[in-house]
Amino acid sequence: MLTRRQLRIKVMQAIFAFQKQENAEIKEFETFLNQSMTKTYSLFLYMTQLLVEIHKLAEDKVIKGQQRHLATDSDLNPTRNFIDNKILTKLRESQVLVDALKQRDLKPWHLNVRYVENLYNQITTSKTYVIYMSEPDQSLKADLKFLTQIYTDIIAPNDEILDFLEDENITWTDDYPLVNSAMIMFLRKIKPGKEIKLPELIKDEDDVKFTMDLFRKTLFNREEFLERIEGKTPNWEQDRIAQIDLVLIMMAQCEFLKFNSIPVKVSLNEYLEISKDYSTPKSSFFINGILDNLSKEYETEGVLNKSGRGLM
Repeated sequence: MLTRRQLRIKVMQAIFAFQKQENAEIKEFETFLNQSMTKTYSLFLYMTQLLVEIHKLAEDKVIKGQQRHLATDSDLNPTRNFIDNKILTKLRESQVLVDALKQRDLKPWHLNVRYVENLYNQITTSKTYVIYMSEPDQSLKADLKFLTQIYTDIIAPNDEILDFLEDENITWTDDYPLVNSAMIMFLRKIKPGKEIKLPELIKDEDDVKFTMDLFRKTLFNREEFLERIEGKTPNWEQDRIAQIDLVLIMMAQCEFLKFNSIPVKVSLNEYLEISKDYSTPKSSFFINGILDNLSKEYETEGVLNKSGRGLM
């Protein structure tokens, strides 16, 4: 689920926060970084359980309608496309999801039912819902199309949900687009006859090591990296450079010098893309100029110990 770029962003956030705090302890922010990665998975579980809670509410409303004293024919014989949705039904039956929530001691939405109710109302009054409920042949393809549409068009962009999640955990704002993309991929893989398999938070242990090494090595060598910037920004004093830009430049230098298997061009492109989302409009041009000069300087000095083809 977490790509190398997302991991770099988390390191950037941890270093930025570290530098803002006086007398900060690196170990404290290593814990912050680890928790940030873990919380991304918690957000995925929150959004998965949100679908389950909406489905439960839909079924509860059908049952209550059938139990009315003066129940109508539509109450007694409701269209069941939504509550019989094969993917939602599979999610509700998933012990894997139950265990994952229990393992992390998560009880999302149990005290926040109004968010579930509001989303349910938006879904059931949407054109997508009306079309879906009128389809006589309820195929898995139709179930998936409906579910991905309401998730993409109604659930993911919901401002109320976004505000709630930001209050729960500040780092979830950055994780939200990633988790929503992972959710669509996850839903597409659910099959009625197969056990649900939740996505992995991180592809392999190498990514965990990369994240922690990038954090530590950037901080341990930050004075050297900052000194290297001196004289390369003639129009800017260092204290006038955006702090995020400085962090990104330090991290890129760290990858240039301390990560022999990562090509210089990969590091350069990654940090330029991150700067476009997290810094000023002109930052990518500024950072590109600085890092291009630094990479050439390091190459001239013979300190870029990259191994393998195409690593320069």
